[in-house]
Amino acid sequence: MTNLNKLKVVVIGSSKVGKSAVTVRYLTKRYIGEYSSSRDFLYRHSVIYDNITNEVEILDTSRCDVIKRGCLYEHLRWGDAFVVVYSICDKGSFEEAADYLIQLTKLKLPSYYTILLLGNKSDLDHAREISVHDGQELSLRYSCQFYEVSAAENVAGVSLAFQSLIREARSTQLFRAIPLRRKLGVNSVSKALGNIFGKNSKGERKKRPSLSI
Repeated sequence: MTNLNKLKVVVIGSSKVGKSAVTVRYLTKRYIGEYSSSRDFLYRHSVIYDNITNEVEILDTSRCDVIKRGCLYEHLRWGDAFVVVYSICDKGSFEEAADYLIQLTKLKLPSYYTILLLGNKSDLDHAREISVHDGQELSLRYSCQFYEVSAAENVAGVSLAFQSLIREARSTQLFRAIPLRRKLGVNSVSKALGNIFGKNSKGERKKRPSLSI
């Protein structure tokens, strides 16, 4: 049985995009700079929403090559929510982020996960290769949240992005636990799913929370 007070968040992305930097920035408010690691790190912390304490596990992954499926699939199966990180200064990392999103849609049903597409290093605008519009368009394609932040300079943006992801993941988790057929009519179910997963009544994708800080 799913523990409704526990969430598992996976931070994935190519190397040198700042996965550890954004994770530690969110958890401790400190900036650790960039470093390479050959291992994953699992962090645990508690957040309170609506007077309920939720235990959140955040898995900061080392480079998990999209081509080497075993590692990636293990991570994707484990998580309830995913932070897909790329660097705005690295087009290759953006393309790899798109590959991660493709794999997620192949492996999991939309009602079983929540995604945040996170563009990092917005303080390096002079070296930008990926526009804010590019990030928004990719997030629209996969109906996920999108934030562009600087782990190096702005703790507020990173915190807001993670908090938004966790809130939606919590709502998705609670919604999954509801016996839909008994509590909601067919039309209500369709509308509710649309509100949560980003579709309007015509089945078209709509923009999700999006912000560049």
